[in-house]
Amino acid sequence: MLTLSGARSAAASAARGGHFLFNWPLLALAALTLSGCVPATTQIASADPADPAAKVARAGYRSTIAPYTSLRPAAPAPWHEHNDRAAPQPKQDR
Repeated sequence: MLTLSGARSAAASAARGGHFLFNWPLLALAALTLSGCVPATTQIASADPADPAAKVARAGYRSTIAPYTSLRPAAPAPWHEHNDRAAPQPKQDR
């Protein structure tokens, strides 16, 4: 589809002698030169993780549902008594 519209790919333009934006051998040489500037090892942490005598924080357990208490009644009560307690009190002035 692109060839019908006249668009050209980078490979097609390179094959005909077009210019690339980068000079690949120069880029490879720069990357190789800069890789020599990287330190061999870096210190990530103050203590060595492989050291068995290294001090670490204690792992404690805390329950995620500790404040939970069950709200279910122990035995079901008759619905009539619950309904009478929840109903509004009748007015006395009539």
